[in-house]
Amino acid sequence: MNGKEQEEKVKYMTTAPVRRLVCSLAVPTIISMLVTSFYNMADTFFVGKINTSATAAVGVVFSVMAFIQALGFFFGHGSGNYISRKLGAGEYEVASVMASTGFAYAFACGLLVTALGLVFLEPLSCLLGSTPTILPYTKSYLKIILFGAPFMTSSLVLNNQLRFQGSASYAMVGIVTGAVINIILDPLLIFSFHMGIAGAAAATVSSQIISFGLLWAGSRRGGNIVIHFRNFSRDLYYLKEIVRGGLPSLCRQGLASISVTCMNQAAGVYGDAAIAGMSIVGRISMFANSALIGFGQGFQPVCGMNYGAGKMERVREAYFFCVKYAFVFLVVISVLGYTGAESIVSLFRKDDAQVIAVGTLALRLQILSFPLGAWIVMCNMMLQSIGRAVKASVVAAGRQGLFFLPLIAVLPGMFGLLGVQMCQTVADACAFLLSIPLGVSVLNEMKRQEA
Repeated sequence: MNGKEQEEKVKYMTTAPVRRLVCSLAVPTIISMLVTSFYNMADTFFVGKINTSATAAVGVVFSVMAFIQALGFFFGHGSGNYISRKLGAGEYEVASVMASTGFAYAFACGLLVTALGLVFLEPLSCLLGSTPTILPYTKSYLKIILFGAPFMTSSLVLNNQLRFQGSASYAMVGIVTGAVINIILDPLLIFSFHMGIAGAAAATVSSQIISFGLLWAGSRRGGNIVIHFRNFSRDLYYLKEIVRGGLPSLCRQGLASISVTCMNQAAGVYGDAAIAGMSIVGRISMFANSALIGFGQGFQPVCGMNYGAGKMERVREAYFFCVKYAFVFLVVISVLGYTGAESIVSLFRKDDAQVIAVGTLALRLQILSFPLGAWIVMCNMMLQSIGRAVKASVVAAGRQGLFFLPLIAVLPGMFGLLGVQMCQTVADACAFLLSIPLGVSVLNEMKRQEA
């Protein structure tokens, strides 16, 4: 690591105008998130050309991919948040040890997921919500996806560590290039090479390996911390700090995996078309929210470094700037999405009227709560970036866990399929009400520190 370059970068992050700084970091991350989300949608789009059961299988396996991503974000955000604060405080060597430690743990966990997933492939496929007609497609897709687990987890660590060092452009190149390659390979492997749903999985894994290589190269340039395995530390201190900074991400992403499984099981009562419709809506909602998350990820390094440097007024300024503009953006997206819901869903499965009907209503209901995400997401990212693990974990768990899981167990029994379709909207509203006092209390505490 070049100490002088790192010092200059930290100085820039703690003195440059806040709004310009957030935007400069947010643009690459927004692009990365949109393209990543788009290539996740590409699998659904191209597999949708096969049949409804294959489309549903992609939705079923998504919960496993969400779990793998949860592990990557756990180690990536856990190590990245710590690195950001230590760079702001000028402790460069400690930050370097954390970078290598977080990466090594993530890769090892990815290998463990691959091994266990392949051993228990069929029971896992059934547990995820596969019906007898979906099961063959799920097994074919999942057994290939599992081979990409170590590359997906470690890529997310590299991506987040680069972002938290203020090198969002390097992170963007790795993620976007892999996503573009996936979009190119999908139709080629599915249709030209007649691999079917297995081709979609092979395209995804290939793109993840390429992304990993590019991110690894990016971490060795631009004054970024270089990963050296000799810097790996078994000291429990570093693992505790990873847990402290990454637990909210694990709650958020891990519960998302569980909620998708519960959603598939609840929708499965109403047939393959219901599972397919809800999985399509899940991908569309993820795409719409990816820009919000990208904006928040541009805020995180600004928040972490300035908090570490004791510049609370800059943290508050950045936070309210992000919340305000994210809310306006989501209102616009909501209006456009509500009016064009049927056309959007039809893009994925235009020859199945039942899938379109289920997906259209579900999408319109979910869109109603989109603007609330401006406060929920930014509040979660702020709390996580400054090391408030408990509060951040509560906010992260609220949307997909504390509220969604009880609601998905109760609402379908009361309202049938409508209960499945409206569940996420009600959960979002509850999560918003929960996050307000948690975020306001910390913001007021920063204000007192300024005074």
